[in-house]
Amino acid sequence: MLSKKRKVDEENRVFKDDWTEKYAFILPQSSAKPFCLICSETVGVVKSGNVKRHYETKHRYFEQQYPQNTEVRTIKLRQLKSSYESANKLLVRALTHQERATEASFRVAWVLGKNKKPFSDAEVVKECFVEIAEALFEGKERQEMSEKFKKIPLSNDTLTRRTEILAHDLVKQLADDIKDAPCLSLAVDESTDGTDQAQLCVFVRYFSKAKGTFCEDLLGLTPLCHTKGEDIYEAIMQMLNEIGTDVKNVVSITSDGAPAMIGKEKGAVQRLKEKHVDLLTYHCIIHQSVLCASLGKEYAGVMETTMKLVNYLRASSALQHRLLRAFLTDVNAAYNDLLLHNNVRWLSKGKVLERFWAIRKDLEMFLSQQKNVKARHFLDFLKNDDNLELVAFLVDITSHLNELNLKLQGQGNTVCDLIAAVRSFERRLEIFKSDITGPHIHFPTLLQQTNGNHHYHHLSFLEKLAKNFRQRFEDFNVGRQVLLCITSPFLVKNVEEFSKETKSIFSWANIASLQTELIDLQENVALQEVDLTLLPFGLKWSQLKIFPTYRR
Repeated sequence: MLSKKRKVDEENRVFKDDWTEKYAFILPQSSAKPFCLICSETVGVVKSGNVKRHYETKHRYFEQQYPQNTEVRTIKLRQLKSSYESANKLLVRALTHQERATEASFRVAWVLGKNKKPFSDAEVVKECFVEIAEALFEGKERQEMSEKFKKIPLSNDTLTRRTEILAHDLVKQLADDIKDAPCLSLAVDESTDGTDQAQLCVFVRYFSKAKGTFCEDLLGLTPLCHTKGEDIYEAIMQMLNEIGTDVKNVVSITSDGAPAMIGKEKGAVQRLKEKHVDLLTYHCIIHQSVLCASLGKEYAGVMETTMKLVNYLRASSALQHRLLRAFLTDVNAAYNDLLLHNNVRWLSKGKVLERFWAIRKDLEMFLSQQKNVKARHFLDFLKNDDNLELVAFLVDITSHLNELNLKLQGQGNTVCDLIAAVRSFERRLEIFKSDITGPHIHFPTLLQQTNGNHHYHHLSFLEKLAKNFRQRFEDFNVGRQVLLCITSPFLVKNVEEFSKETKSIFSWANIASLQTELIDLQENVALQEVDLTLLPFGLKWSQLKIFPTYRR
């Protein structure tokens, strides 16, 4: 029978302290090999024979110059040990300082990037640190702190590299999270930037197993030469391929409803549905709400004139803008300036109208002092009561639309929250229609201007607005039982209706499994004690692992 071969590292050998005096060897803390203080070499095994052989073979002269058990030998060994410790300590300190300086450089790059500041500001940051050290510290400590701050690498090129490393790391984290996610949804929009370059922006929403919640992030921003459906489709597929996920993991995709997005033949969404039949497609709910609020001829004309008036006073001349601000300050107006509007944002016009209305009397006084033709034209506009009535109505209705717009924005909103906000606004419109011919509770600005005796039939505008909302959101109809089940599954009473509604939305759903799982869930005493209605949305669904069809 063959005997087992003995291994050296299993012998539990121990370094003897007297080897330092006899053979000038020590055992460093960071190493398992004895270290020679004389020649700085190591031996492979902690064994007296190896250490002795090295000493007698290579350092006979040392034994002759510094004999055993003499004071000269003791002093020499003490010097060698001190020299070794100093050199080792200096090396460790240098590495630590360098690592800390590098980490500080990364942190500065992160803060500058987060605040959208140029990398050239980093040198200013370093200068501030040095000045702070000079002010807060004294003596040797001041010099040490100043030197440490000066050694932090913060040049433009260095911070560019640091930012690239951080960016690659963030993209890798996002890709790893998405690949591990059971499903994800996309929001896609194409727009043109200030340099007329078309940009495709894709946001992703997914369930992060590591964090136990739903996450939203920017998946990619890609410049496009052409904005056809084929180009958008290729860009989306390239983003998905780069993070290593299949298009069949995408549950839904939301777009702005443009032909290039939803065209029946060559639209990007249609091309994606060819690869993934069960893909749910939506028209952006915020975009639809804005489209619903299209102005009629009279209202659009007044809105356009008001914006032209604001631009004339605010942006046509730097001198005129300075004079306007000085005038508003002198007359103690509610605001000392106007706001500029942005056609891309519906919220912008509402804010501009509010500011304009608050200082309209002061603007009338300012225009009356102007002598040019444009000023007289805008002055006539402000003196016309019919025009001001329309402006007052627009101030009120845009404030209501902006309130809806803000509810539809932000992270963490579920489909339940969005649909509830839209349905709530539709019901409000019914109240507004009765209020516009009555006490004007919801139209205080219009009441202030007309005292309830308005000349325009604003009711027709509200009726058209309500009709637009009904038509545009009828295809966004998610069953009441489904919404109730998402928010509070224990409140669903009609299990059969719930399963039918779910099947109409998700073709893959199995009605039998849904019914049995929902009943089991509602009768689960442990989950009733958890009270799912009080849990955050993502955490709630992580509690339902034992109900796979329902959870999916």
